Amino acid sequence: MKYIVAIFFCFSAYSQAQNNYEISGVVTSEGLPLPFANVYLEGTKKGTTTTDNGYFNIQNIKEGQYTLIASFTGFNTIRKRIDVKNNLKINFDLIQNQSLDEVVVTGTLKAVNRLESPVPVEVYTSAFLKKNPTPNIFEALQNVNGVRPQLNCNVCNTGDIHINGLEGPYTLVLIDGMPIVSGLSTVYGLSGIPNSLIDQIEIVKGPASSLYGSEAVGGLINVITKHPDNAPIFFADSNISGWGEINTDIGFKTNVGEKASVLVGANYFNYSNPIDNNNDNFTDLTLQDRISVFQKWNFKRKNNKKLSVAGRFFYEDRWGGELQWNKSYRGGNKVYGESIYTTRYELLGEYQLPVKENMNFQFSYSDHDQNSVYGDTPYLAQQRIAFGQLTWDKPTKNNDLLFGITGRYNYYNDNTTATIEADKIFIPSVFVQDEITLTEKQKLLLGLRYDYDKRHGSIITPRLAYRYKPTDNDIFRVNAGTGFRVVNLFTEEHAALTGSRDVVIEETLNPEQSYNINLNYLKKIYTTKGMIFTVDAYLWYTHFTNAIIPDYDTNPNQIIYDNLDGYSTSKGASLNVDAIFGSGIKGSLGITFQDVNQTENDVTTRQILTEKFTGTWSFSYKNYATNLTFDYTGNIYGPMRLPLLSNLDPRQEYSPTWSIQNIQATYDGLENFEIYGGVKNLLNWTPNNGNPFIIARADDPFDDNVQFDAQGNAQATPDNPYGLTFDPSYVYGPNQGRRVFLGIRYTLN
Repeated sequence: MKYIVAIFFCFSAYSQAQNNYEISGVVTSEGLPLPFANVYLEGTKKGTTTTDNGYFNIQNIKEGQYTLIASFTGFNTIRKRIDVKNNLKINFDLIQNQSLDEVVVTGTLKAVNRLESPVPVEVYTSAFLKKNPTPNIFEALQNVNGVRPQLNCNVCNTGDIHINGLEGPYTLVLIDGMPIVSGLSTVYGLSGIPNSLIDQIEIVKGPASSLYGSEAVGGLINVITKHPDNAPIFFADSNISGWGEINTDIGFKTNVGEKASVLVGANYFNYSNPIDNNNDNFTDLTLQDRISVFQKWNFKRKNNKKLSVAGRFFYEDRWGGELQWNKSYRGGNKVYGESIYTTRYELLGEYQLPVKENMNFQFSYSDHDQNSVYGDTPYLAQQRIAFGQLTWDKPTKNNDLLFGITGRYNYYNDNTTATIEADKIFIPSVFVQDEITLTEKQKLLLGLRYDYDKRHGSIITPRLAYRYKPTDNDIFRVNAGTGFRVVNLFTEEHAALTGSRDVVIEETLNPEQSYNINLNYLKKIYTTKGMIFTVDAYLWYTHFTNAIIPDYDTNPNQIIYDNLDGYSTSKGASLNVDAIFGSGIKGSLGITFQDVNQTENDVTTRQILTEKFTGTWSFSYKNYATNLTFDYTGNIYGPMRLPLLSNLDPRQEYSPTWSIQNIQATYDGLENFEIYGGVKNLLNWTPNNGNPFIIARADDPFDDNVQFDAQGNAQATPDNPYGLTFDPSYVYGPNQGRRVFLGIRYTLN
């Protein structure tokens, strides 16, 4: 019997060996071996990576039909259908996906190759947003080098975007090229745009006022939504965090008749779980209930002329404050809370005129209503902005001319004493831009804009950009120009409304004006091992002849606003390195050093809430055999000068160096589905580390027990040993600690 069993096993092993085969071959790119490329059989765990010579070998494959895939980060993936009946030799030649050659429009108002643009434009695709899923774009930008989302209030958690150390009002935010996120919506406009609808985000650092007018002083962010033809048929993305945050994106596209297509998306975010980990009886994270609905139509016309119309509705109910607060206390002085109801409508579109010349008319309209209370201080405001722009693109042999005429109508009204009657202003503008091809390697861009504001008269904004491309892998750029901004104080300075400080406007606030120069060098490096490196370096200098900077130092009970009797500067350097290592590994690293200060009456002080250095990083690893992707993202911020209330204030004058780090794993082995999860804020860092408290006088938010002298200064008493008043403006980072998150995506193409 034992001989029969032995013969049976030998026969089985022989049969199995006869039915197992191997696949081998070479992966190349442009004729050169590509090491560390991934080669695997789809739907199985059979796979390998290529050797230094680009060779691969996969063994023990059963007879059958398979899809063999060769992939390498930064190259287009190739799939081959194979029928395994014997040993096979299969070769692949991968082509670079030209990930740096995206088409951008933000720098010059024209669709151009990113590498050809005289103005440096940074591009972040939807893949960037997936590395660290967030409920809004505001938080997503925390991993962009030189860009920092800044929280401005510990209670309601509103914030803005800093670029190269400049305050949020100097950053212009566009949606599909239209400047509809400004004024009141500067604080809230980056919430509620469904991330699943975003095609890419383009960022320009440095002034762009010659094309975009006021507010584009420090830089601009253009959020470009998907074209309906390129969007998935249906998509859904939902995630939940350990704190109880729920975020859901859902949408679809469809054709309407033969000449129209529509893309519909909605975002819903809810957080209704009060948490107070720092034990000050105030919510660490503002409670929010938000819904946003977006719709974009595209129409087919003769000669492929453009016609698109998009609209968005946004509603949010948010509050933060003492834990026992509810809506019955809204606007009263018994329990402190900051409650904000926001209703917003947006409409934007583009129409290419039916003429031989390339002429486009773009338009937008926004209606923003804010009903809010900060303790017992009501702030009721309405803002309506209408914008229209006609451009004529006229290329010649060596010149690419762009002419534009613009009109902007702004209506603003609120219940503050600063607005006696509604502010209504129409600002007409004209601009011209010429992109001159000097040689095959050199381009020069000249631009000039004229705005007329009846409050301030004529404003002229010039611009110059130069690009030199000595090789296909090296680019030098120089950008210089001026910027201006008309200040609308209460719509932009949230600190002017919260807390107990009095707002003092000492004089009529003139427009802010600046001069800027920006140097940029970009280099692509390709190694013999198939690795790709991109080095992007900046030097910049911005000089303000007038800047409206809130003064927290002169009087601890006041925020003083006046024109700058002197000057303010922002200067620094930054470096970005993107790397594709192969074997499914890629990463990026960025660091920025900056010095932002103001000089008034020959005294130079460092700007408040501005870090000396920042760093960002992200690393991704894709294991193709297991369909798992791992992402590690993070940032680090240097010390910032913080707004103290008095010499007795025990809180730190400078923040420590701090870091937010996140990890995530994504599984995409199911058809049309992705499952992802991870941990945010791995280090569990919060601003209260090392501070006795964050919110001053959190136990007395209406200053009922504060004693003042004849000049209105808070006095030190046994109940108030530091002589402080209630103040939540001491904030430089999120109060939200470590938390896990889990989500699922469904995409039907």
